[in-house]
Amino acid sequence: MEKFQWAQARTLEEVQEQVTATTSQLTSGQKTTDTSIIKAGGVDLLDLMKEGLATPEKMIDIKAIPGFKTSTYDAKKGLKIGAGVTLSMLQKQKEVKEHYVALYEAISHAATPQIRNMATIGGNMAQRTRCWYFRSEDHQCKKKGGAVCFAQTGQNDIHAIYNTSICPCVHSSSIATALMAFHAEVEYLDQKGKVQTVLLTDFFTPPEVDVTRENILKPKEIITAITIPVPSSDTKSYYIKQGARESYDWALADVAVALEIKGNTCKKAAIVLGAAAPIPFRATEAEGFLLNKTIDEDMAIKAAEMVLQKATPLSGNSYKIPMFKAIIKNCILKTIS
Repeated sequence: MEKFQWAQARTLEEVQEQVTATTSQLTSGQKTTDTSIIKAGGVDLLDLMKEGLATPEKMIDIKAIPGFKTSTYDAKKGLKIGAGVTLSMLQKQKEVKEHYVALYEAISHAATPQIRNMATIGGNMAQRTRCWYFRSEDHQCKKKGGAVCFAQTGQNDIHAIYNTSICPCVHSSSIATALMAFHAEVEYLDQKGKVQTVLLTDFFTPPEVDVTRENILKPKEIITAITIPVPSSDTKSYYIKQGARESYDWALADVAVALEIKGNTCKKAAIVLGAAAPIPFRATEAEGFLLNKTIDEDMAIKAAEMVLQKATPLSGNSYKIPMFKAIIKNCILKTIS
């Protein structure tokens, strides 16, 4: 790891005055001198630095900024999570378990307790992919400004089964899978210092838009909060993650489902897949199929099969098809159990 300077920011204005680059700029070689970068929990950033992929000259720590570590719930407005709130803090918030079961389950199965104590919700949304070719200094892949995607013909068993033609990496945040099922929004400070809000579905950047980055953030732009509307009293949700081992591991497949159910009839549906595409994958066709249907095992199976009809697995990850089908079916059934 290269040496670097460290600074503690007290206000957002101080951050914007000093920050000059994003991690995507560093890893793709777009910014090579006078690089100052944001640090929250620092889990992913320090990994990138140890791997030799990012060498910032200065890190601006934002954890002490007032309000960044506050999470509040309002019965009318919903949940507002400061970007510096750690996953363990969120896991302990009673309203999360009461009103957002899928989110609670996603947090509970993310990383290890030690990592959850450090990792912030903002950093979790902004983390980079864990594709081993991207994480290797020896492979100058498309995401790092190169011309080749080594996963296309190489070892690709953990990679995407949708949208695989340019870069079949998967987004690393299992928390985002659950947040998207609840129609979460990202609040961020733009380059002019104004607060902007965007749906989480529009926050992530697919490879066909820009293969070198995973989100819309530009230099000096800072996530300030994640907001989630209040789900209706009829909304039931669930999340299931499947890793290679029962102990801590990255998801091979994970699914979050939120259904508004009256009786056993579905009135609204959200089905989101993680570890399936370069960004969390919203299964809109299956969501529409479930509307006004009685939710039972047969409907759950049909919806799961519909989700996977258009999958385009790579040479080494077709095993994900039956895995996702089983998880989707079980998530849907959990909402009526």
